[in-house]
This record gives sequence, C-alpha cells and structure tokens, in this order.
Amino acid sequence: MPPFFARLQAGTTVQLRPILFINGILLSILALSMTLPMLADFYFGHDDWRVFFICIIITAFFGGAMVLSNTGGDFSLSIREAFILAVSSWVILSIFAALPFWLSSLQMTWTASFFESISSLTTTGATVITDLGKVPAGLLLWRALLQWLGGIGMIVLSVSLLPFLNIGGMQIFRREYADSEKIYSRTMQLVTSLFMLYLGLSVTCALLYMATGLQVFDAVVLSMSTISTGGFSTFPNSFASIDNGATEAVAIVFMIMGCLPFVLYIKAVRGNPGHIFRDMQVRWFLTAVVLSVLVISYSLYSQGLYDGPEALRTATFHTVSLMTGTGFFYEDYTVWGGFCLTVMFFLIAVGGCSGSSTSGIKIFRFQILYSVVKVQLYKLIYPHGVFLPHYNRKPMPADVPVSVMSFLCVYALSFAVISAVLSLTGLDLVTALSATLGCLSNLGTGFGPTVGPLGNYAPLSDFALWALCFAMLLGRLEMFTVLVIFTPYFWRR
Repeated sequence: MPPFFARLQAGTTVQLRPILFINGILLSILALSMTLPMLADFYFGHDDWRVFFICIIITAFFGGAMVLSNTGGDFSLSIREAFILAVSSWVILSIFAALPFWLSSLQMTWTASFFESISSLTTTGATVITDLGKVPAGLLLWRALLQWLGGIGMIVLSVSLLPFLNIGGMQIFRREYADSEKIYSRTMQLVTSLFMLYLGLSVTCALLYMATGLQVFDAVVLSMSTISTGGFSTFPNSFASIDNGATEAVAIVFMIMGCLPFVLYIKAVRGNPGHIFRDMQVRWFLTAVVLSVLVISYSLYSQGLYDGPEALRTATFHTVSLMTGTGFFYEDYTVWGGFCLTVMFFLIAVGGCSGSSTSGIKIFRFQILYSVVKVQLYKLIYPHGVFLPHYNRKPMPADVPVSVMSFLCVYALSFAVISAVLSLTGLDLVTALSATLGCLSNLGTGFGPTVGPLGNYAPLSDFALWALCFAMLLGRLEMFTVLVIFTPYFWRR
C-alpha cells in the first residue's frame, strides 16, 4: 500500500495541512503551465497574453502561499483526507483554470468560464464557445493543455489512489498496481514513468499529425486532446475541417492508445509487450470496438448513406471517438437513424479501460458483471456446487462484485436524477438525456441540434450548466469519491 496511507484508523480527525500543501503544489504547476498559452498569444500578436500573465501571478500567489504556510509536519493522508484531496484538487484547479476564460477578450460569464475549465480538466470536451474562429491561440492551447493535464492526472489517480479507496470495484487492480510499484520501488518512480510515457506518446502523436500535413500549432493542440481523450480542436468543425484520411488514422490509433491501461505500456517497455494483448480488459475493449464498427458500418451501408469503404471508414472513426470518450467527429452522426444512435448511446456509457485517461462505466465492470451472472446461472443449474467469479483468470475478492453493483446502481440513479433536473430547465428529452450521459461519461457531445456534434452547450441555462459541471466531476472521480463527502458519517469523529 502507498506510504501516504499510513493513518487509516477510523477515528482520525481531518488534517487540512497536507491537503492544502498538495493543492498548493498543483496550483503552482497550473501557474507554470499558463506560461505556454501566454507565449502563444504573444507570438501570434494577441493582447490576451496580458490576461495569462495576470492569471499566472494570481495562481502562483495562492499556490505558493498554500505551500509555504503548510510546509513541515506529518504529510501522510488518512482515508478521509484522501477523498477530500481528490475532490478538492479538481474543484480548486478548475476555479483557477477558469480565470483566463473569464478575463479574456471573449467576455465569458463566470458560469461559462468554470464550465469550460472543468470540462477541459475532466477531459469531457463540452464547450460553450460558439465560434472557435474568434478564439485566440492562447485559449485554444489552454483548453487542450488542461485536457492533457487532466488526462495524466486521472491516470495517476487511477493507479496510485482509487484502487486503495475501494472505489467501484477498482480494488481488483490493487495487486497489479502494487506489483508495478514494486518494480520501481517507490510510488513517485512509477508516477514519473507514467508521466514520461504519456509525454512520449503525446510528442509522437504530434509529430505524426505534422507528417500528415497539419501545422505545428494545430498538431500540438490535437495531440494533447487525442492522447487525453478530451476532444477539443482548433477547428470549428473538428475533423470535418481537415478531411484527411491519414490524419484520421493517426487519431484512431492514439485515441485507442489513450484508452488502454498505461501500466501495461510500462510492462511492455520493460520487455513484455505481449502482456497488453493478454490482458482480458484490453481484449474485451478491442473486441467491443471491432464488433461495434462492423455493426454500424453495415447499418450505414444498408441504408445507402455510404458505399462500403466509406461506411467502414466513417464508422471506425466515430465509433472509436465515442467509445473512448474523445468526441472528435467529421460527420453529423445524429442523422444515421435510430439503430446507430442506440448503439452509440450505449457505447458512450461503456467507455474504455481502467488506468487510462478515459471515463465511463469502463470495460472491467462489465467483465465482472458477466462473471457474476455466469456464476449465478451455474448455481441455478447446480444448487450444491461451489462457483467463484473470476477476473483475468483469478478469483476476485468477495467485496468486488458488491462494489461494482453499487457503482452501476449509483451511475444509473445519477443519470436519471440529472436528466430530470435538466428537463426541468425546459430541455427536450433527447437533449437532456444525451447531455447528461455525455458529461457523466466525460464525452462532451450528445445528440440533437443543441448539444450534438454540430452544436454546443451555450444555449443551456446557468442552472443546467452547473448541474452538468457536477455530472462531469461525478463521472471523472468514479461517483463514490464525490458522493461520500456529502454523507454525515464521513465527517464524524
């Protein structure tokens, strides 16, 4: 178990010093990251570089103050402090990340600015910006950079924290991640290796984008959005403005790579590349992608919307984009008919693999559900038999099925409640359902003319936007991480 879980006794009081210290470090990193969009605006001659300069001073001041005033003492985290840190870090970073949007020449309201920043950090990709052609280069880079930081942040969180908090069945990966930590002897070495791998994939993706004809700035921004499965673009109509098969192929490959467990990449680099394809989660995910592509491409072809090769190309790009939670598009898939929309609606909920930058329910939970159902069927046929559910050919701990079932129930309940809340604001059923699912699964785009691939979230009321901000945070932090802090017994001694 990681060393920062040294105090796991039930009666521990909440200590704010380590939480504030770590949040201060994260704010300092955020302030340092703002220099890149500031330099981009300065290079392209846009006055918004002054906005980023002011935001750097504000963010660095608060980050530095939190670090200096909380230095020293015991910085091990209790279980409750770990929950508070996970939630507070995403909220605090989103607040300060919203400052460049709020103070920029776009004159965005605070609600719209916060929505844009938390959408970026959670790699959701939902936007309230209506005309990307008028957005300064610095803000375009800032959105993609936030998605990139959010992607690596979620990977680190999935490996170093969530499995040890017993969130939604993720404790099943505790042994796997602990074994990876033993290889590197310390958690920080593992985190450093994950970051370098993530950076290397991002650079490779950018270089390949440039090789297909994209300009340097567009390639860098798209690579950040691709590997983080965020989906923000520098072009108003996403990949429709590019219309290049080679660029689409690069996007497909790296969207899938961003959706696979990054710990497996480390094992592959250390001389065991076959381990990636032996992992059952990866095999299930790739199988689901292939089957979905074949089904959707056949539907497009049978409807006469595309010929054979074009139907396969279009179905592959959009299926991978939706299932990985990226949200890139070059066609309006909302006109493909009821069958395709139904399949894609469920693909959005499924999501990718645990330990990656993507969100959604995730493949491993469906594997656990399948194993539990299979055991129940065996018990009906052989009442006196002894059957145990397995995952990756190993018996799963007794608490994992209960955790997964609880997660699925809470996910469904959150989807129903937030959809009802959006309906109360006057949204139609399709918009309310797809906007909720898109934000809860951190995809961003939905169905219909308002929040579909050709629309955005600007027409929604402020109340609806705040509800969707909460949905994005829920989906990013695996539901229970957020909900547990609202329970009364969480704060009791």
